[in-house]
Amino acid sequence: MKVAVFRKEHFNAAHRLHNPDWSEEKNELVFGKCNNKYFHGHNYELIVKVIGEPHPETGYVYDMKLLSDIIKEHITDKFDHKNLNLDVEEFKNLNPTAENIAVVIYNILREKIESELELKVTLYETERNYVEYPA
Repeated sequence: MKVAVFRKEHFNAAHRLHNPDWSEEKNELVFGKCNNKYFHGHNYELIVKVIGEPHPETGYVYDMKLLSDIIKEHITDKFDHKNLNLDVEEFKNLNPTAENIAVVIYNILREKIESELELKVTLYETERNYVEYPA
Protein backbone atom coordinates (compact mmCIF):
# COMPACT_ATOMS: atom_id res chain seq x y z
CA MET A 1 0.00 0.00 0.00
CA LYS A 2 1.47 3.32 -1.08
CA VAL A 3 0.56 6.57 0.62
CA ALA A 4 1.35 10.15 -0.41
CA VAL A 5 2.39 12.77 2.14
CA PHE A 6 2.65 16.47 1.35
CA ARG A 7 4.54 19.42 2.79
CA LYS A 8 3.56 22.95 1.80
CA GLU A 9 6.03 25.82 2.10
CA HIS A 10 6.43 29.26 0.59
CA PHE A 11 9.16 31.65 -0.38
CA ASN A 12 9.33 35.10 -1.93
CA ALA A 13 11.81 35.72 -4.70
CA ALA A 14 12.57 38.01 -7.61
CA HIS A 15 13.63 37.02 -11.09
CA ARG A 16 13.92 38.16 -14.66
CA LEU A 17 13.09 35.95 -17.62
CA HIS A 18 15.73 36.67 -20.20
CA ASN A 19 17.71 34.82 -22.85
CA PRO A 20 21.12 36.50 -23.28
CA ASP A 21 21.47 35.00 -26.76
CA TRP A 22 18.45 36.98 -27.99
CA SER A 23 18.02 40.65 -28.83
CA GLU A 24 16.25 42.93 -26.36
CA GLU A 25 13.33 43.06 -28.80
CA LYS A 26 12.95 39.28 -28.96
CA ASN A 27 13.22 38.99 -25.16
CA GLU A 28 10.51 41.64 -24.79
CA LEU A 29 8.32 39.88 -27.35
CA VAL A 30 8.64 36.43 -25.76
CA PHE A 31 8.79 37.31 -22.04
CA GLY A 32 6.89 40.63 -21.92
CA LYS A 33 6.67 42.16 -18.42
CA CYS A 34 8.65 39.23 -17.04
CA ASN A 35 11.72 40.56 -18.91
CA ASN A 36 11.83 43.77 -16.83
CA LYS A 37 15.53 44.62 -16.47
CA TYR A 38 14.85 45.63 -12.86
CA PHE A 39 13.35 42.20 -12.10
CA HIS A 40 9.96 41.36 -10.57
CA GLY A 41 8.84 39.13 -7.72
CA HIS A 42 6.48 36.34 -6.78
CA ASN A 43 5.14 34.79 -3.61
CA TYR A 44 5.85 31.17 -4.52
CA GLU A 45 3.93 28.30 -2.94
CA LEU A 46 5.79 25.01 -2.93
CA ILE A 47 4.20 21.60 -2.40
CA VAL A 48 6.49 18.62 -1.99
CA LYS A 49 4.85 15.21 -2.39
CA VAL A 50 6.55 12.04 -1.15
CA ILE A 51 5.02 8.65 -2.00
CA GLY A 52 5.93 5.33 -0.46
CA GLU A 53 4.99 2.48 1.84
CA PRO A 54 4.38 3.42 5.47
CA HIS A 55 7.22 2.12 7.64
CA PRO A 56 6.04 -0.92 9.64
CA GLU A 57 7.38 0.43 12.95
CA THR A 58 6.60 4.16 12.70
CA GLY A 59 3.69 4.22 10.29
CA TYR A 60 5.43 7.10 8.50
CA VAL A 61 6.02 7.28 4.78
CA TYR A 62 8.47 10.04 5.67
CA ASP A 63 9.05 11.96 8.90
CA MET A 64 7.32 15.29 8.19
CA LYS A 65 9.59 17.19 10.60
CA LEU A 66 12.60 15.89 8.70
CA LEU A 67 10.96 16.81 5.38
CA SER A 68 10.24 20.30 6.71
CA ASP A 69 13.85 20.68 7.88
CA ILE A 70 15.26 19.52 4.52
CA ILE A 71 13.05 21.93 2.57
CA LYS A 72 13.93 24.80 4.90
CA GLU A 73 17.69 24.18 4.79
CA HIS A 74 18.05 23.44 1.09
CA ILE A 75 15.20 25.40 -0.55
CA THR A 76 13.54 28.16 1.44
CA ASP A 77 16.70 29.40 3.16
CA LYS A 78 18.41 29.40 -0.23
CA PHE A 79 15.61 31.00 -2.32
CA ASP A 80 13.57 33.16 0.08
CA HIS A 81 13.97 36.92 -0.42
CA LYS A 82 16.59 36.35 -3.07
CA ASN A 83 17.04 37.48 -6.63
CA LEU A 84 17.11 34.09 -8.32
CA ASN A 85 19.15 35.35 -11.30
CA LEU A 86 21.84 36.96 -9.15
CA ASP A 87 21.84 35.15 -5.80
CA VAL A 88 21.16 31.48 -6.57
CA GLU A 89 24.01 29.58 -8.21
CA GLU A 90 21.72 27.18 -10.10
CA PHE A 91 20.28 30.10 -12.10
CA LYS A 92 23.52 31.81 -13.09
CA ASN A 93 23.17 30.22 -16.54
CA LEU A 94 19.58 28.93 -16.38
CA ASN A 95 16.50 31.06 -17.05
CA PRO A 96 14.51 30.98 -13.75
CA THR A 97 11.13 30.13 -15.23
CA ALA A 98 8.66 28.36 -12.95
CA GLU A 99 9.43 25.18 -14.89
CA ASN A 100 13.17 25.47 -14.29
CA ILE A 101 12.72 26.45 -10.64
CA ALA A 102 10.61 23.32 -10.07
CA VAL A 103 13.22 21.09 -11.72
CA VAL A 104 16.03 22.66 -9.67
CA ILE A 105 14.05 22.18 -6.44
CA TYR A 106 13.29 18.57 -7.39
CA ASN A 107 16.95 17.83 -8.14
CA ILE A 108 18.08 19.33 -4.83
CA LEU A 109 15.49 17.36 -2.85
CA ARG A 110 15.99 14.15 -4.83
CA GLU A 111 19.56 13.98 -3.49
CA LYS A 112 18.27 14.27 0.11
CA ILE A 113 15.32 11.84 0.04
CA GLU A 114 15.75 8.08 -0.25
CA SER A 115 15.52 6.86 -3.85
CA GLU A 116 12.87 4.21 -3.08
CA LEU A 117 10.43 7.04 -2.30
CA GLU A 118 8.71 8.81 -5.19
CA LEU A 119 8.99 12.58 -5.22
CA LYS A 120 6.97 15.28 -6.95
CA VAL A 121 7.31 19.06 -6.75
CA THR A 122 4.42 21.45 -7.41
CA LEU A 123 5.32 25.13 -7.60
CA TYR A 124 2.72 27.90 -7.70
CA GLU A 125 4.09 31.10 -9.19
CA THR A 126 0.67 32.75 -8.85
CA GLU A 127 -2.67 31.46 -7.59
CA ARG A 128 -3.55 30.42 -11.13
CA ASN A 129 -0.18 29.49 -12.64
CA TYR A 130 1.69 26.46 -11.38
CA VAL A 131 3.96 23.69 -12.60
CA GLU A 132 4.64 20.10 -11.55
CA TYR A 133 7.80 18.06 -11.89
CA PRO A 134 8.01 15.32 -12.82
CA ALA A 135 4.88 15.65 -14.92
